[in-house]
Amino acid sequence: MSRVYIFDTTLRDGEQSPGCSMTMPEKLRMAEALVDLGVDILEAGFPIASDGDFDAVDAVSRKYPWVQVAALARACTTDVERAAKALQYAKRPRIHTFIATSDIHLTHKLRKTRQQVIDEATAAVALARNYTDDVEFSAEDATRTDPDYLEQVCRAVVEAGARTVNLPDTVGFSVPDEYAELIGRMVKALGDRAIVSVHCHDDLGLAVANSLAAIKAGARQIECTINGIGERAGNAALEEVVTAMKVRPDRLPFETKIHSEKLFPTSQLLTQFISFGPQPNKAIVGENAFAHEAGIHQDGYLKNPATYEIVSPASVGVPESRLVLGKHSGRHALKDRAHTLGHELTREELDEVYTKFTHLADNKKGLRNDEILALIKSVKAQSVPAGATK
Repeated sequence: MSRVYIFDTTLRDGEQSPGCSMTMPEKLRMAEALVDLGVDILEAGFPIASDGDFDAVDAVSRKYPWVQVAALARACTTDVERAAKALQYAKRPRIHTFIATSDIHLTHKLRKTRQQVIDEATAAVALARNYTDDVEFSAEDATRTDPDYLEQVCRAVVEAGARTVNLPDTVGFSVPDEYAELIGRMVKALGDRAIVSVHCHDDLGLAVANSLAAIKAGARQIECTINGIGERAGNAALEEVVTAMKVRPDRLPFETKIHSEKLFPTSQLLTQFISFGPQPNKAIVGENAFAHEAGIHQDGYLKNPATYEIVSPASVGVPESRLVLGKHSGRHALKDRAHTLGHELTREELDEVYTKFTHLADNKKGLRNDEILALIKSVKAQSVPAGATK
């Protein structure tokens, strides 16, 4: 199977999004979790942005000297030198430099010509190579860049010394087949001289789909974040791209070094540090990802979990599946819950409890165990012992 590198940017792109700022102790604790998770490259910050970001890159580099630590830098001398200084204690430093390449960015943001952008990109890569052999270049807004010009940029930065070329879908504009075509073209153009990387945003809800399409087209690095946090609608979710490869090796014959059983604990840790958690129906790590309420689903699950779960909870670190008892639940799930709570129900008792249960559940968002116990006890209390007369 082909190896895909996981470049985690939770502490950089993720942390710079609204509601996701972390203190230094939180960043270091999160870095520890990401290292334990098995990410290949840990982007620890954007050193020129603030003293806090500089200190974070420096601290992560000192605490985890064996880890491949990356720092972001715009394609200019001050940024590259600041990144290099922040990485001075890293044993495996990566300077990640970038500049926009789309005409809309060149015209309205940078106000530079295409040639100026190429000159600045190659100069930044060459400067970064003075500090480390591991230099990554990102063509910001690559998916809205003229492909011929983008190829020219990619060839130029590799010639200048970039070992990884990242082609971000910065504004989540692309769709999978289109992105795969673009990535395939650049993979062919660069050959074995550089790894092609992808960094997809989720503005159209396609970040994971685009990332997976890209690796099928030849990309070998995915930039992603825990819980998919990041600018605007976020980034490709690390837990989703990794699990998709594990579940569907028939279509995605790739492997990573991620320890999947640590995905959920890592997600939970991040939730402690930022102002929000994943939505309940979030794939892999959401509260409802392994929860079942519909009676038909619960019946199938109780007979064989694989009927409705394509991933076992334990494989991604979720403690267990949950059967949520609500108005859509059936008798099988109710009987199972009664057994869990220490009560064996006869057919008649189950029918009576179920009738009371559905009446109550029609007006509630699911019943708690104590409410179910109360129903069971009320029915049991009305039951006549065998041999007794009224």
